Amino acid sequence: MINRKSICFVATVEFAVSAFLLSHLKELSKYYDLTVIVNLKNPKFLIDKKLDINLVNINFSRDVNIVSDLISITQLVYLFIIKRYDAVHSITPKAGLLAMVASFVTFIPVRVHCFTGQVWATKSGLSRLLLKLIDKIIGTLSTHNIIDSKSQYNFLVKENILHKDKSLVFGSGSVSGVDLGKFKPNRKVKLSLRKKLKISPNSFVFVFLGRLNSDKGIYDLINSFILADLKSAYLLLIGPDEEDVAYKFKGKQSNIIFSDITSSPQDFLAISDVLCLPSYREGFGNVVIEAAATGVPSIVSNIYGLTDAIVKNKTGMVHEPSDVEEIVRLMIALFKDRKLVTNLGDAAKKRAISEFDSKILVKYWKDFYSHKLT
Repeated sequence: MINRKSICFVATVEFAVSAFLLSHLKELSKYYDLTVIVNLKNPKFLIDKKLDINLVNINFSRDVNIVSDLISITQLVYLFIIKRYDAVHSITPKAGLLAMVASFVTFIPVRVHCFTGQVWATKSGLSRLLLKLIDKIIGTLSTHNIIDSKSQYNFLVKENILHKDKSLVFGSGSVSGVDLGKFKPNRKVKLSLRKKLKISPNSFVFVFLGRLNSDKGIYDLINSFILADLKSAYLLLIGPDEEDVAYKFKGKQSNIIFSDITSSPQDFLAISDVLCLPSYREGFGNVVIEAAATGVPSIVSNIYGLTDAIVKNKTGMVHEPSDVEEIVRLMIALFKDRKLVTNLGDAAKKRAISEFDSKILVKYWKDFYSHKLT
């Protein structure tokens, strides 16, 4: 029996694996022996996804913690020496730093990191320099870098973080693409969930899906919606509230609805008319193409990453970061022109199907490893 090549994926949290890697793991497991190293909270989280893949727990610290990080690197080095993986593949900055250092010193031949956005892009001073240095170290120690958007690739090359000769973007961008069987228009869900949320079938709904924090432009969005004063419209804010946003706007407006993180984002997209993502930094903005696959156009900020996920004035509308006045104008314009919303949504859906089907991205990953692990 021929021994199969082995790949070890490293992520700090289960969410990163669930959000970005499931379809890739499913396909790659047909050809390679896979291991996932993660800060494990639910030992069955891959089994629940119908994936029989070896899981290893390491208690990664999400923040900088010298003692914890040294312990994690030591554990990784030990595993890499014992298991001798043919490739190590990391995602998220902390996992990238620890995994690339450990795999470099243990001479793992193929060392891959996924860049999905830079925390330091909105920072300044010492914090920016330190976080930027971490990405530089990751890019230097890796043998290959996968970047999830062309504009992010250009940004990282320009900032001297990555070298062109070992960095690549698959297709039109995105790490995982869109599951078209999951993200699609669903009239039944639209009617039932709107009824549950006490939103009438004809009301106009703007939606935000993601972490509720200042980097995502959440305050710009809420203030814009309040200023737009659209009496028969709703703003849904779906995701973990990291800055007590709901408390700060409590009682300000009855047609703003907050909901915690959901395991069914496709349902909230199905009941919505327009997605809003006024972010200050994004690697790609996968939620934009998930909305697109559902036939929902977007209003997004003009930053790297998001400019790949949208075609300006064709699949959605674009504004400069923090430009509340322009966000207000765009919200009012789309609220008043349902035909424009439909046209934008149709074009967005067509592009999502042709360029971002998850099957396309899975094939890119499969071909990549087929070539690198021959």
